[in-house]
Amino acid sequence: MGRNLQTSGKLRPVDLARRHGLSTQAVRNYEQAGILPTAERTASGYRVYTPLHERALAAFLALVPGHGHATATAVMQAVNRDAVDEVFRLIDESHARLLHDRRTLRAVEDALRGLTADAAAAADSAVFRQTFIGPLARMLGVRPATLRKWEDAGLVRPRRDPVTGYRVYDPADVRDAHLVHQLRRGGYLLEQIAPLIAQVRTAGGVEPLEGALRDWRGRLSDRGRAMLRGAAALDACLRERERD
Repeated sequence: MGRNLQTSGKLRPVDLARRHGLSTQAVRNYEQAGILPTAERTASGYRVYTPLHERALAAFLALVPGHGHATATAVMQAVNRDAVDEVFRLIDESHARLLHDRRTLRAVEDALRGLTADAAAAADSAVFRQTFIGPLARMLGVRPATLRKWEDAGLVRPRRDPVTGYRVYDPADVRDAHLVHQLRRGGYLLEQIAPLIAQVRTAGGVEPLEGALRDWRGRLSDRGRAMLRGAAALDACLRERERD
């Protein structure tokens, strides 16, 4: 691990950099950012790193895939300030975000399943055909004002009849209204729903989203696994500091 020139366990910047496949400048940048503890200097002004720096760098690099660069940086800065409570708070908040994302995914999957079921049940009816604001509102069990609010938020986009000026909801608009209704019942805000509606429109319907949802689920699992690896490396760093 680059310690052949040092019998005391001290490391040069190049030793630490090579161990993790980095440049020496990257190691210096991490120290300057507070990700690594401040290095001691030789009489000639050269940096001297220790196993503690190696543990800190390994912890940071392990934290990034699961928590992101910003959170990983804040965690290691707190570690180097001995602000252990802050470390745990940051980690807890990151886990809470992952849990929220999992719940959001589940809500989206439930909404899409409900939407698909509605479509199947309505295959021989007018549910997913062209309609107007009153019938659609009754179908969903909401007030027409609610549909107008969703329209203002860009979640449904009915066209206007050129003769009467009435709102006309095409099948895609009815589909979007059903999806918004499902997610609103799940407690999601309009601004949280908007990206999903945009994705449904881009995909051309619900079915093409199945692959996207699988990818989303896979990314969440990868993130959770990465958090486990990051936790192990962070624990090793904290134990090294306790021994230091």
